[in-house]
Amino acid sequence: MSKKTRPTPATPTTPALQTPSRLKRFACMMYEGVLLFAVVFLAGYLFDTLTQSRSGLTFRHGRQFVLFLAIGLYFVACWRYGGQTLPMKTWNVRLIDRDGKPPRLSRLVLRYLLIWPVLLVAALLVKGLGLVTGFGATDLLIVFTPFALFIWTWIDQDKQFLHDRLLGTRLVSV
Repeated sequence: MSKKTRPTPATPTTPALQTPSRLKRFACMMYEGVLLFAVVFLAGYLFDTLTQSRSGLTFRHGRQFVLFLAIGLYFVACWRYGGQTLPMKTWNVRLIDRDGKPPRLSRLVLRYLLIWPVLLVAALLVKGLGLVTGFGATDLLIVFTPFALFIWTWIDQDKQFLHDRLLGTRLVSV
């Protein structure tokens, strides 16, 4: 005699949020670099026009501060409205908080600021390597410093970046 089973009520299932692969995040970072060229060019052009500077060394610290703000404005604005930059949309990656919602503005600004210490330490290590070896050409290794962000992903159990782990944000595949 077969036993009849009652169907269980449908329970809403949410798809598991998967962390994008390192390769996907790397591709996203490369694409981001191309777009940042335009952001830096435009901000630099406006800075030079407004200050009438004719050399990249004129008002150097002011220029660096303006570029820092321009890049930050680009990232925070993109993350704020949709949780994605154009490369993130292309590679189906989104930034969310622990609850799966878009992070608050203060958290986005803090995320941008927390990315920089890792990059600056990596740049200092490259500069130190150049001083220790005496080869000026080792300074060219500075192009690899953005990839220092990936070091923590090999340690983290969820393969998240250090700044995301600290802030409770994460990148997910959508």
